[in-house]
Amino acid sequence: QVQLVESGGGLVQPGGSLRLFCAASGLPFSFSLYSISWYRQAPGKERELVASVFSGPVTTHYADSVKGRFTISRDNDKNTSYLQMNSLKAEDTAVYYCNVYGTWGQGTQVTVST
Repeated sequence: QVQLVESGGGLVQPGGSLRLFCAASGLPFSFSLYSISWYRQAPGKERELVASVFSGPVTTHYADSVKGRFTISRDNDKNTSYLQMNSLKAEDTAVYYCNVYGTWGQGTQVTVST
């Protein structure tokens, strides 16, 4: 059974940073073979793709709204993906989810506020 556990969310002031973690277990094949995506969902809005990192040669994709501020990465030895978020803005407030192999984690809340 595939399981994803996100962590690292919290309350941060505008301009601050957070690092999110997504730990995967139960995947049928090596973690290194899967693409990993981070999404977010703000209250009253649809879930949106934030960033993806693909298998093989490291290739990443970012939503325009986070380019230059967020960095997605992965550690295949630890079956973990990271989302480093810098220069956070109030509009980044949302529940952040990772997705691997069509499976969603439970999400982690990020709140950017004074």
